[in-house]
Amino acid sequence: MIEIKSLSKEFPDKKVLHGIDCRFFDGKTNLIIGQSGSGKTVLMNCLVGLLEPTEGHILYDGRNFVTMNKKERTLLRREMGMLFQGSALFDSLSVLENVMFPLDMFSPLSYKDRKKRAQECLDRVNLIDAQLKYPAELSGGMQKRAAIARAISMQPKYLFCDEPNSGLDPKTSLVIDKLIHEITVENNMTTIINTHDMNSVMGIGENILYIYQGHKEWQGTSSEILSSNNQRLNDFIFASDFSKQLRKSFEEHEEHLP
Repeated sequence: MIEIKSLSKEFPDKKVLHGIDCRFFDGKTNLIIGQSGSGKTVLMNCLVGLLEPTEGHILYDGRNFVTMNKKERTLLRREMGMLFQGSALFDSLSVLENVMFPLDMFSPLSYKDRKKRAQECLDRVNLIDAQLKYPAELSGGMQKRAAIARAISMQPKYLFCDEPNSGLDPKTSLVIDKLIHEITVENNMTTIINTHDMNSVMGIGENILYIYQGHKEWQGTSSEILSSNNQRLNDFIFASDFSKQLRKSFEEHEEHLP
C-alpha cells in the first residue's frame, strides 16, 4: 500500500498540489484522474521521486520515501515498475533485449536466468513469438505489451502507468486495461494509473482519485462514480457526450472483467 499524507508541491510561480491525503491499495488498479493541469502528473512524479514535495509524506508500506537517503531510495526504486506514456522502448534493442534491460542493470541473476525471466514476462503478455523483433516492427498495442513486460521484469511491488492507452484504438485499449488489471491481481501489486481514458475509469477503476486544481476532490470506485453527488466530478466525467458512452462502457466492462 502507498499512503500519501498532507502532500503539497509548490513551484516558484505556483502551488500545484494542496495537502493531498489518500491511499493506493495492494492488488488493485488505482487511478488518478482530473483535467489537464490539475496536478496528476506532478503527483505521480512526486511518488516516484522525480519531484520533491514541498510538504507531506509518501509511505510505501510504512516506509517514508520523502525522508529516505539516496541509498534507501535506490533500493526502493528497484521495487517499482514504470510504464511510460510512449512505451519508451529502445529502438536499437530487440524486444527481448528491451525487457532484459532492467534485469541487466539491477538483477544479480546470471545471463541465462535473466533471459529466462524476460521470456517469462513476454510469454505473459503474449509476445514470446516477437522476442527477436525490434520496436519499429511492432504495432502500437504490441509495443505497449512489450513495455508492460519490461515494467514487470523485476517483479515490482509497485507499478506506475502514465497514460497507458495513449495513442491506442478503443479495442486495443481494452486489451491493455485487462492485461494491467490481471497482472496487478496476480502479483498483488499496488498499481497506480494516470489516465484520461474514461473507458479505463469505468472498466478497471477499483480505487479512483479525482484531483481538481491540485486538491483531492473525490475518491471512490467506478461503480460509485456514476452515482456521485460531487458536482465538479460529474461535470468532468459527464462532459459533452460522455454520459451515455460511460454507462455503456461500464456495462461492457462488467461482462469482461472477473
